[in-house]
Amino acid sequence: MIGDESVVTATTREGIAVIHLRGAVDADRGPGLVEALAEAAAGGSSRTVVDLSDTSFVDSHTLHALLDAQKLHRAAGRSLVLAGPLQVGVRRLFEVTGTGSAFRMTDSLESAMTC
Repeated sequence: MIGDESVVTATTREGIAVIHLRGAVDADRGPGLVEALAEAAAGGSSRTVVDLSDTSFVDSHTLHALLDAQKLHRAAGRSLVLAGPLQVGVRRLFEVTGTGSAFRMTDSLESAMTC
């Protein structure tokens, strides 16, 4: 357990919306993810980066939130980028579900900020 640290944090960095996920993110431990992604899609930034580098596990709830956010971002003319490096538990979900190709992914937050 992470204690009082939030599993989902949303900030703005260099004019880009950055949503950072930490630890194991599931329906119970990831409150605010859907809202943060929707706010980013509706916001003024042309890009949203979801930083998954500190994420050890995501469940189907999180995957659906990301897929829905991808649709919202496309409809708003904004891009959604997932930043890694992805840990095995996260990478495996994208591989097993075949959803990895639905997203632009980078190996680092820095590359996601400029791609």
